[in-house]
Amino acid sequence: MDEQPYYDATNPYATPRYTPPADGKDPAVIERETRQWAMILHLSQFAGYVLPLAGYAAPIVIWQVKKDALPAIDDHGRAVVNWILSELIYFVAFFVLVFLLVGIPLLILLAIAGVVFPIIGAVKARDGELWRYPLSFRFF
Repeated sequence: MDEQPYYDATNPYATPRYTPPADGKDPAVIERETRQWAMILHLSQFAGYVLPLAGYAAPIVIWQVKKDALPAIDDHGRAVVNWILSELIYFVAFFVLVFLLVGIPLLILLAIAGVVFPIIGAVKARDGELWRYPLSFRFF
């Protein structure tokens, strides 16, 4: 089978032919799905407010299920899981500091960051950007 080139540079009147990707999905559709799932991944941390521990399990499940189909989800999943682990470490450290009264305002700040950071991550993901959570340790 003799295939014609995508674009004939020798012909000034030639227009590029659309050739679908090998997997049959349009790149624009893949990009839209990636942005949507990345946003859901960041916002799934709020599932813990509905079901205990769901805010930890839901992002990990979404990350593991979607990372092969949508490769860009892997980076978002790593950022979210790094934040979850960091948040747990900070919580334990700040809880110990409660006995010195320093931990109380630190826990309040951690609670605020636990709400604000996923929202910022979701907005950035919707815009197609990867946002690494500040103050998070890089485990993955």
